[in-house]
Amino acid sequence: MEESVSLLTLIKKSFGLKEVDIRTYSPLTLAYIGDAVYDLVFRTAVVQKGNTSANRLHNRTIQYVKAPAQAVMAEVLMEEFTPEEFAVYKRGKNAKPYTMAKNATMTEYKKATGLEALVGYLYLTDQMDRVLELIQIGLHKIKPAPGGPS
Repeated sequence: MEESVSLLTLIKKSFGLKEVDIRTYSPLTLAYIGDAVYDLVFRTAVVQKGNTSANRLHNRTIQYVKAPAQAVMAEVLMEEFTPEEFAVYKRGKNAKPYTMAKNATMTEYKKATGLEALVGYLYLTDQMDRVLELIQIGLHKIKPAPGGPS
């Protein structure tokens, strides 16, 4: 049986990237990559539900990846975090953002940034299985939007 290789490993190998101690990364750097990873998870799930217009795909995805939805996800997942995950989340939540989401309160935006930082941290430590586990737990605790992932 062939062992699968993570996307992170493939990217590092393809671009000749060396190992980095991500504990030195700022929480906003972790949130930056975490935002993309979180978005990719939901885009993938929505696309796998069926071929449709890009606009419809976007509208289904945005229900999960906008800051208010991420804030709710963070709230329902809080008790699931390990102490290490909670520390990363808290660093992200307490970071001083340079921008603000258009359709979110500052509290929602900070919680969303914390969740993105955690997702970024887990991705960069090659723990995508944990990212997916947390998202699944969160989706089961939150009523999913129609047409989205389940």
